[in-house]
Amino acid sequence: MNDNHSHVFNSSPTKKGGEEREQHKNEKQSKEHFVVEGMTCAACQHAVERAVSAIDGVADVRVSLMTNAMEVAFDKESVSTQTIEEAVEKAGYHAHKKQSTSAKQGESAKNAGSVDGQAHEENPFVLQAKDMRKRLIISAPFLLALITIAMGPMLGVPLPTFFLGLQGSMNFALAQFLLVLPIVFVNRTYFTSGFKSLRHGQPNMDSLIGVGAAAAVLYGVFALFQISYGLGFGEAERALHFRHDLYFEGAGTILFLITLGKYGEVRSKLKTTHSLRSLIALQPKTARIWRDGEEVVVPIEEVEKGDILCVRPGERIALDGVLVEGQSSVDESAITGESIPVEKQVGDRVTGATMNTVGAFRFRATAVGEETTLSKIIALVEEAQATKAPMQALADKISAVFVPTVIGLSLLTFVIWLAIGKPFTFAFRLAISVLVISCPCALGLATPVVVMVATGKAAEHGLLIKSAEALERLHELQILALDKTGTITEGRPQVTDILLCEGMDTKTLLRLAASLEAQSEQPLAQAVMEAAEAYGISPDPVDDFTAVPGMGVSASITQKGTTSSLIAGNVRMMQKEGIAIAAYSAMAEGLAEKGKTPIFFALNGKPAAIFGVADVIKSTSRMAIQEITEQGITPVMLTGDNPRTAKAIAEQLGIERFVAGLLPQEKDQVLRSWKETHEGYMGMVGDGINDAPALVRADVGIAIGAGTDVAVESADIVLVRSDLRDVATAIALSARTTAKIRQNLFWAFFYNVLCIPVAAGVLYPFFGITLNPMIASAAMGLSSVFVMTNALTLQRFRIQQDSVLSSTKEKKQAINIRPLTKRIGYNENSDVQEQKEEEDFAPHGKNAPSSEDVPGDIAHSTRKEKTLKKQILIEGMSCAHCQKHVQDALNAIDGVQATVDLEKAVAQVTATKEISDTLLKQAVEDAGYTVRSIEEKAC
Repeated sequence: MNDNHSHVFNSSPTKKGGEEREQHKNEKQSKEHFVVEGMTCAACQHAVERAVSAIDGVADVRVSLMTNAMEVAFDKESVSTQTIEEAVEKAGYHAHKKQSTSAKQGESAKNAGSVDGQAHEENPFVLQAKDMRKRLIISAPFLLALITIAMGPMLGVPLPTFFLGLQGSMNFALAQFLLVLPIVFVNRTYFTSGFKSLRHGQPNMDSLIGVGAAAAVLYGVFALFQISYGLGFGEAERALHFRHDLYFEGAGTILFLITLGKYGEVRSKLKTTHSLRSLIALQPKTARIWRDGEEVVVPIEEVEKGDILCVRPGERIALDGVLVEGQSSVDESAITGESIPVEKQVGDRVTGATMNTVGAFRFRATAVGEETTLSKIIALVEEAQATKAPMQALADKISAVFVPTVIGLSLLTFVIWLAIGKPFTFAFRLAISVLVISCPCALGLATPVVVMVATGKAAEHGLLIKSAEALERLHELQILALDKTGTITEGRPQVTDILLCEGMDTKTLLRLAASLEAQSEQPLAQAVMEAAEAYGISPDPVDDFTAVPGMGVSASITQKGTTSSLIAGNVRMMQKEGIAIAAYSAMAEGLAEKGKTPIFFALNGKPAAIFGVADVIKSTSRMAIQEITEQGITPVMLTGDNPRTAKAIAEQLGIERFVAGLLPQEKDQVLRSWKETHEGYMGMVGDGINDAPALVRADVGIAIGAGTDVAVESADIVLVRSDLRDVATAIALSARTTAKIRQNLFWAFFYNVLCIPVAAGVLYPFFGITLNPMIASAAMGLSSVFVMTNALTLQRFRIQQDSVLSSTKEKKQAINIRPLTKRIGYNENSDVQEQKEEEDFAPHGKNAPSSEDVPGDIAHSTRKEKTLKKQILIEGMSCAHCQKHVQDALNAIDGVQATVDLEKAVAQVTATKEISDTLLKQAVEDAGYTVRSIEEKAC
């Protein structure tokens, strides 16, 4: 994992229009975020969108029912935030400008207490949940008493005599009226909101509930007067008739059950926002600043760029910055999802909200407030959750006309049943049932709740998805273009092979080569330096250093009174210096066939070795490409390499299609050509500035998190960990998310299509079945709970991230060392078989690679000695970090290659020479773990 990810997040997703995305923002255009209060269903959401969209100068409006949020893009010269807020007010709702992310983080820290530990006090869902819980607690005893009186005789519950018979009818009705009043009062929001929306000509879910409950209560009051009239004027039949048609219990039950369903819905929303709130809670509320020679603790809001911050072991890093003193190991899992801590030294970047583990250090703050990585991630996730998936379009269109249509159907139901001769009470009951059961909650929540859970889950593991559209389209890709350098490969050259001439030993060669290349700044020279450093070899001073651009370098070195000439470079450099390399050209050609760059090294005018240098493939790329292929997507590699090198790399990866020799601007042309000749969606994965046009061109652009700002800003999805396996994970998450959206939409449509006719009494003529309003209200609440619960199952989606495989930063590439022989034809395997002396050795120290680090077609075993295999049972490992400690400790032993299975607590050791059990045990115990047993295995 490249640790310079603190600069790569763009807080605003790029919008696509058809095949093109908007690349430049209008300088006059502003984007603001608002909190909208009072929305209860998809009809509310549409009403707010319609009201704000009608303002001249507003370019785009996005309203999220799930988060009660609104994002508005508008001309700041002609439209003000006050104008927008007033438009929302006129639509029947309330809007105010959203608090900044950094301010929210500060408030989050202050308000750590929460309901069930799930949210801070300022979270609107927490406030809604508290309000609904209070309403339920107040309503419950009154409703219980109301139902007991109203339905006591049917339930077998004896009532006092003053409620019974004709004489008790007034007491019976009046008691129910008085009991329903507190229920109506505490749940008055349905009436105030519902009738307000009706007055504005934009009825919503509350309108349906308000009209239905109000009608039931008013009819009950009407019945109350009828009973009074019957008793007062001697019409006993009238009094007895209306005694059984009060509907007070129906109104009370509807309000209680609707509130109960909404309470469950809000609680589910709290769970869906868990990931985002967890990110907000990561921000420390104070920072330790080094000021005037001492540490001073200040609020996080007071830290400025350039301040020096102090971090002690076990503390969370407050802000983004660069180490200026000390070193440590930092757990970056909160930001990247990577479980293994990353070593940090002076000059390395650190990211706010990550956890310091062992060492103490100081760093200079480079980003504060909205500029920090955490703030940008939070803003990005919030905006993604406010976007709409393409599937939502149908639901939005239906929701826009749904509530008025339902009101019309309710009136039609009432009129039809009256017209065919049914009693008023029968028609009235069915009309209320239609109103209550048709609330479009499930329809409005079907898509956004799934998007919210999916984007939050992804963000927890370093997958930043900027829009619901990208999330839905990702698994539908047919072709996925992959930039090679930095995406598939590590992005920097490394020495993979050393071919030694007779009489030259490895250590001497590396010392001489490093001494020469230490003066060069070329990437290939740096690869040689890193190889020497990995083997603990330091360069010596040289004289007369000369660099020949495009060819190589030369110098002289004096050791023990003897001066030697050193030359390194390509074929042209050797020819220029008169070095005879013709006999070795076949071996150099063999390296080139494998996609490696040969560097000749000459000592005193004679060939001494050939270095094979390559930009090695990331340890996870092969597996990632295999997983992408298995998901039905065709991977295509795009590279500027020559066709021979590109073919070699493609074969190693199992990629059948590649395009080589591309200039930077030609990647975009390739995608343009594909889109003209292929149907279906196309994706692009890249990390460089030259990838930005192609990322924009693609239907889904995916940026490697360690890449450039331009590439990240152009992409729809950012992989924080720079691990290609996360692409496969994102594709799988996309498929699962789309499936959940379809399930929810099907349920919402199916539910309404099925239940509305039943509530209207369609089954009554055939089966005598009708739907009581109380049952209808319970069914409506159940539909929303089902949609929310189905979406929450996405929380169980497993992010496939192998910590050991993905921690490529700390791994060193094993070097294949073999003799440089004069051969007319080149075959690596025959060279290995004819080798008489073998000097293949591994770097020493804690970073020594295991066999898993070495690609099979780069590393070749040249040992003829007997191979020993042993299995070590280990106690005390609890995480991937422990696993790596043990693996590194065993691999540091000369001649040992080990892999450690954390789940089984077993290390598999392969040795090319006799290794004592005592030595193995000592290595494990020195790492801090216990050996239970060591068992020798058959080869």
